[in-house]
Amino acid sequence: MAELCGVIRAIEIADSKNWNNLWLEIHSSLLVLVLKSSALVPWSLSNRGMNCVRLARNRNFLASHVYREGNQCTDGLANIGLTIDRLTIWYDTPPQILSCFVDNRLDKPSYRFVI
Repeated sequence: MAELCGVIRAIEIADSKNWNNLWLEIHSSLLVLVLKSSALVPWSLSNRGMNCVRLARNRNFLASHVYREGNQCTDGLANIGLTIDRLTIWYDTPPQILSCFVDNRLDKPSYRFVI
């Protein structure tokens, strides 16, 4: 649910800034399906969810699934987002994700091991 709220907020911000090209890479494949079919939006978020689906359809919009390992920087930013209560804009890479950002720039692979 938190990730859905984050995606809804991202679409609302893109709309407020008149961004017409929007590509969201999302960790949840179910959430990608929700964005493609407004019938899957939970009732508690249905009004905002339906509005976001409508806003997305009026843009060059793409939502795709990416595993956490595929974008550790995004996963780190999502974790930061859970701890803050307001819109935050960084002009430099946040220190919490600096190491994974450098690894990404160096094309280092990332893995997740499940025991």
